[in-house]
Amino acid sequence: MTTLTEAPPPLAPAAPGRRPPRRRGRLVPYWLLLPGILWLLLFFALPMVYQASTSVQTGSLEQGYKVTWHFAAYGDALSAYWPQFLRSVVYAAVATLLCLLLGYPLAYLIAFRAGRWRNLVMIMVIAPFFTTFLIRTLAWKTILADDGPVVHTLTSLHVLDLTDWLGWTAGDRVLATPLAVVCGLTYNFLPFMILPLYTSLERIDGRLHEAAGDLYAKPFTTFRKVTFPLSMPGVVSGTLLTFIPAAGDYVNAELLGSTDTRMVGNVIQAQFLRVLDYPTAAALSFILMAAILLMVTFYIRKSGTEDLV
Repeated sequence: MTTLTEAPPPLAPAAPGRRPPRRRGRLVPYWLLLPGILWLLLFFALPMVYQASTSVQTGSLEQGYKVTWHFAAYGDALSAYWPQFLRSVVYAAVATLLCLLLGYPLAYLIAFRAGRWRNLVMIMVIAPFFTTFLIRTLAWKTILADDGPVVHTLTSLHVLDLTDWLGWTAGDRVLATPLAVVCGLTYNFLPFMILPLYTSLERIDGRLHEAAGDLYAKPFTTFRKVTFPLSMPGVVSGTLLTFIPAAGDYVNAELLGSTDTRMVGNVIQAQFLRVLDYPTAAALSFILMAAILLMVTFYIRKSGTEDLV
């Protein structure tokens, strides 16, 4: 006996102009990226193009500027202001090293030893951000005042004799010296070092430290072989977040330094707002950006961190 089955009803044709659900789902990530792409185009790409065109212009503010493809402005700017470039790199590198030396122990304490005080210590690290950058920098003028306790303590400990011999201070005075500028840079950018270090250290499994102890490794060996290598992504991120803005900073050198401690950021600010030499200022900006990009690329490739390369 043969059983007959009914034929399935025909599928309804898709509405014209309507995309299949699966295809629409593929476009959702691109629609989510669209606001960020537009933001970068409007506030990063277009200003960069405008700055690039400004750097190859000639003329004056009274007569107007015209694009004449004057690429010699880059060589002239670099030959005239190379001491400020070198000074910016040195100050930023020293401040980054100090931030690492100060921030790593604190980040280690927060990640492994703070316990129930972890949130309080984190708030103390972030709290300076609730005060403006300018006010925090001006506060260091009081801290490093000639008649203040900090200078008296450094003088009694003969620390200023060493820094004076190195050329970082002038006698018993700290303000208007390279040391004051580096102190301001270190303080202002220290949280940018601590937070990536804490994030990287907090991800380390504590059982790895126990395993190292079971293998009779000393605490310093455990740190050198286990903790520090695993925290390298945080070290690289922290040093980049500290060095890049510190190299282009001009507020600390303006308020805590002198004419002998001017950084390239001060030159760019003066060329834009005082001298009104826009092509030179734009050329200096591009040279600084290119130099930082080359140094950062070399540093990331040599750091050996797979998370960032």
